[in-house]
Amino acid sequence: MNDASIILADEPTGNLDSRTSKDIMELFTDLNREYGRTIIQVTHEAEMASYGKRVLTFRDGMVLKDERTGRP
Repeated sequence: MNDASIILADEPTGNLDSRTSKDIMELFTDLNREYGRTIIQVTHEAEMASYGKRVLTFRDGMVLKDERTGRP
């Protein structure tokens, strides 16, 4: 990772089982909280998106929703 301040993750849990997916999302959460890393994640899974502080929903290249989740 080379101490990156921004992490881009394209479908990081796409081919993982539910337990491993949760572990990955908890790792991202820890990297954000403890080290101030920004995580930009692309996902089709609403449950995985819910881990974020902000969720952008796109359709046909346009932003449909821009939501703050209230997560710390």
